Amino acid sequence: MDATDSVSPAGTGAAEAAGTQPIGADPAGAARAGADPAGAGRRGRVVGLALACHPGPALAVTALGCALALGSGLGGPRSALVTAAVLTGQLSVGWCNDAYDARRDADAGRRGKPAADGTVGARAVWAAATVALALCVPLSLACGALAGAVHLAAVTAAWLYNLRLKATALSWLPYVAGFGALPAAVALSLPGGPWPRWWTVAAGALLGFAAHLADTLPDIVADRAAGIRGLPHRLGARGTRLLLPAPLLGATAVLAFGPPGPVDAGGAAALVLASAAALAGPALGRRWRKAALAGAVAVAAVDLTLLLARGAAGS
Repeated sequence: MDATDSVSPAGTGAAEAAGTQPIGADPAGAARAGADPAGAGRRGRVVGLALACHPGPALAVTALGCALALGSGLGGPRSALVTAAVLTGQLSVGWCNDAYDARRDADAGRRGKPAADGTVGARAVWAAATVALALCVPLSLACGALAGAVHLAAVTAAWLYNLRLKATALSWLPYVAGFGALPAAVALSLPGGPWPRWWTVAAGALLGFAAHLADTLPDIVADRAAGIRGLPHRLGARGTRLLLPAPLLGATAVLAFGPPGPVDAGGAAALVLASAAALAGPALGRRWRKAALAGAVAVAAVDLTLLLARGAAGS
């Protein structure tokens, strides 16, 4: 679960700056000009490191965790703690992914991969992943022992996905575990650690499964050439496209029908909107490679709205 053109570490400004200084120019000015390439290189590495964490997915999942925390009634300070734990976990997973795949991405000539195109070294990305993971542990446990254990189990599953599982038929499992664990960890962070409602966990798990299918769909051919044989690669592009609406609609249906009582107007509207987005995304996939992912994000937004309306906390 974020690409940009490579940034040159040094650039061409050094020669120009050095070669255009007039005779008698201010030595301090010349020194500043000579220092520019090093500064540009540092800036390039900082930007590269930021892009290597998969900022889009990392921020999206962090925002989801923050919304769930605030919607559950945790309050500002406690919600900030949960958000920090989720953010550090996501950063560690994103950096781990890019560092581990650096050589394969370089061999495949993939653009927008800072650890592969030389913008930032793989060792630096590994170091960032390690630091983020080290911060994630105490932040998670500060939310409560059980809540922290659930969140750290999800982060561990995501690391296992990067290092091994994404190339196997179990590639879907870390996504299901991670997305299902998020509402559970938030609920367990509440005073008294109430057990999460089953339908919040089930909906999260289904959205995680859908996210895996949608995120992988555009790259199935390239991933197969690189030897990756996760579940979507075994299903093929057509099979993945046909399967994708099922977990998306399933997640919305669980949120609409799971709570006690009849389905209200909000649940019915969510089902209609989610159905349209879930079916439109895969249908438009041949014209826009990210259409399926966009559809999944739209369904997730509908589901989050419905979940917050129903109450995100545990029972």
